[in-house]
Amino acid sequence: MTDQIQRFLFDDTNVRGEIVTLEQAYAEVLDRHDYPPVVNRLLGELLAAVALLTDTVKLDGTLSIEVRGQGALSLLMAESNPGGELRAIARLAEDAPMPGEATGFRELLGEGQIMITLDPREGHRYQGIVALDRDSLAECLADYFAQSEQLPTRLWLAADGQRAGGLLLQRIPDESRNQDSDAWERSVLLADTVKAEELLGLAPLEVLRRLYHEETVRVFEPKPLRFGCTCSRERIAGSLLTLGEAELRDVLAEHGTIDTQCHFCHSRYVFSEQDIEALLAGADEPPPVLH
Repeated sequence: MTDQIQRFLFDDTNVRGEIVTLEQAYAEVLDRHDYPPVVNRLLGELLAAVALLTDTVKLDGTLSIEVRGQGALSLLMAESNPGGELRAIARLAEDAPMPGEATGFRELLGEGQIMITLDPREGHRYQGIVALDRDSLAECLADYFAQSEQLPTRLWLAADGQRAGGLLLQRIPDESRNQDSDAWERSVLLADTVKAEELLGLAPLEVLRRLYHEETVRVFEPKPLRFGCTCSRERIAGSLLTLGEAELRDVLAEHGTIDTQCHFCHSRYVFSEQDIEALLAGADEPPPVLH
């Protein structure tokens, strides 16, 4: 199983972790788009990150990470849910020069921010924001946890255009389990030695064995991951309603139908004049908006 996430913990400590590997889901995201190699790599890191965060916060709903910048890359977005479905897109700024393979994270995105949205099936939506003022996506996400969750958290992310992988460590506040006061510092110090080629080329258990062969690590059953898009005709219809009646009628007058496409999976949805009239008639209770 090449696409999976595996949870683990260190016995008698308050340190837990997760390790993720992606290949097929990552390939399906890239196959639907034509991004420069440097963007493909960063999109792979984001896919690994969103899978790690979804499992970490144990959300019964959707978690999305949206990176907005003012550089050549204006948008990166990835989304995950408890069913192990992942999707992601990127958007280059108009008229921006094509970024080279050696373009760095901050150079690629410029000034901006990361928005992490937790959208539970029940309860209120939560959004946290952190600035793009670090040299890597992993460092920015660690800042998010420090500011919003107040839990020491570290991530190690890697991608090469074919595979993506990541490792997450977190210190939880349950001191009653901690019989090893140096466990957090030691586990992070060892994780800092992991190489990108190990995260991408080795099985998760082998990575953990190499890093923590002198530690007592309890490993849980892996969870499979896959590409999956949550778009539907109803959600696209909800998005169309946000354009307003006047604009919808203008488009119909010019084209006769409204032909739209999901940005994530490229599924095509066509709405006739009769479809739009029915939508507008029921606009008092619009469908959910596609984010």
